[in-house]
Amino acid sequence: MMTKRERMLSLLRTYVGPHLPSVLLLAALLLGTAGLQLVNPRILGGFVDTAIGRGAAARLVRSGVLYLLVGLGAQALSLGTTYVSSDLAWKATNSLRQDLAKHCLSLDMAFLKTLTPGQFIERIDGDVEQLANLFSQFLVRIASSVLLLVGIIVVLGYQDWRLGLGLIGFVAVALLTLMGMQNAAVSDSEKEREVSAEFYGFIEERLMALDDIRANGGGHHVMRGFTQALRRYTSACLRAWLKRANIWLTSFSLFCVGQTAALLAGLLLFYAQSMTVGEVFALTNYMAMLFGPIEQLARQLQDAQKAFASIERVDHILGVKREILDGPRDVLPDGPLALAFDAVDFHYEDSDERVLKDVSFRLEPGTQLGLLGRTGSGKTTLSRLVFRLYDATGGAVRLADADVREFTIGALRNRIGLVTQEVQIFDASVRDNLRLFDASVPDARLIEIITELGLSQWFESLPSGLDTLLGPQGHGLSAGEAQLLAFGRVFIKDPGLIVLDEPSSSLDQATEHLIDRTMDRLLANRTAIIIAHRLGTVQRVDQVLIMDGGRVAEYGPRQELAGNPASLFAELLRTGMEESIA
Repeated sequence: MMTKRERMLSLLRTYVGPHLPSVLLLAALLLGTAGLQLVNPRILGGFVDTAIGRGAAARLVRSGVLYLLVGLGAQALSLGTTYVSSDLAWKATNSLRQDLAKHCLSLDMAFLKTLTPGQFIERIDGDVEQLANLFSQFLVRIASSVLLLVGIIVVLGYQDWRLGLGLIGFVAVALLTLMGMQNAAVSDSEKEREVSAEFYGFIEERLMALDDIRANGGGHHVMRGFTQALRRYTSACLRAWLKRANIWLTSFSLFCVGQTAALLAGLLLFYAQSMTVGEVFALTNYMAMLFGPIEQLARQLQDAQKAFASIERVDHILGVKREILDGPRDVLPDGPLALAFDAVDFHYEDSDERVLKDVSFRLEPGTQLGLLGRTGSGKTTLSRLVFRLYDATGGAVRLADADVREFTIGALRNRIGLVTQEVQIFDASVRDNLRLFDASVPDARLIEIITELGLSQWFESLPSGLDTLLGPQGHGLSAGEAQLLAFGRVFIKDPGLIVLDEPSSSLDQATEHLIDRTMDRLLANRTAIIIAHRLGTVQRVDQVLIMDGGRVAEYGPRQELAGNPASLFAELLRTGMEESIA
């Protein structure tokens, strides 16, 4: 297992390595800045000595102009450093964000349900943000600070060897002290990031439920929970900040000691006639400058502690491996697909209780199945196994007469369509909501699908056609219009199997008729599973399967079951299915 430093170097090689020219430019800018900083105290010291000795005015002017030019040059290099380092940080961290987001999207549903969307956002964005300085400046600034320290020691040592030795001792004590404190706040910084993720997860979850909270008068409960979450967040941040602040306080104390020592040494050397006033002035400036690289080292160590905490959290996500793996086959046959469950059992990882128990049935290509059952009977779990959001813990799910585990995940899901009651609408155009941001789908194809599904009248009512912007979460769309968009998405895929979770269950009667006509076109020449909640929905299916307690309670042709007075389906028809399976 890699140490923190090894992992840091690994990340630098992976995400900063491709931007080596920018790293070299940044190093040159930092070194140039450090070099100019070493020049100015000497110029200032010479200016003071010339002025005291009543030297030529022209020499004073030259020293002043040179001092200004060197100062302006240092500022220009500093601006360049800021730009290049920021550009490098964005490039490197965006690459990591992309890899982290892609990895999260590839993980199994079992893991994705362990964190809220807000926590995932904090991991992908917040934790990666802490690595920006590590990627763009950490090693280069450490190197430039060390070189500046060495430069100051060389300059003062050249002036008086005793100053050089004293400065070497002071810098050694300062660096050893700071290095001994570099891991002091790692655990608290990690806790800070963890609590931050929980806090933003809390906010995201409550915002999503804002309508229910308002309607049911839960605002004061939410605010109490918000206060408690904020208190935990503030407490964790304060602890981590105090631990990190100890490094800065220590470096500042060392600076005060060093500056005092420099003044005393300068006075002694002046009275011993070993130094001029200008040289004493330069000495104090060099000692003041010495605080810069020491402070920079302290700040980099503070940032490194936050970065190490974020690296551990990022590594935790990247270390999670998929258990649902691709099979060797990446092609499924065209047209409607046969589906079969062969003695399927299933239980979730955190429970030994079986959700599905010995479930078996078969759908021939083009057959439509009505799936009925009470809440918790296993209907939704059954559909998730078809998509391989989970894998069966016993038995086999077969598509096109092959175990679904033989196919790649992408190939499998490209041949299965899904429409749920809650359609996800993005803050984007109708075009991008229909094609789900797949730029390879041309507008002509979208118009063709809209026409084929009988949605021309709806489409013509849009103010800007495909460019019509839709609000987040479907703001401005009716439930029926959102369902029409969902049908269009599925039609673009041209799947061989469709799973419908009663898309018309919450619609008014007029809209339901429109949806029903569209469903007829969508389901034509396709195998389908319709999770039904209304009696009217199952009138179109060929087969009926009733789930009860994770088992198949009844399965057979709809007309045959409806005509058998002893069947469960016939009982549902007599009593009213809505009440019987609620």
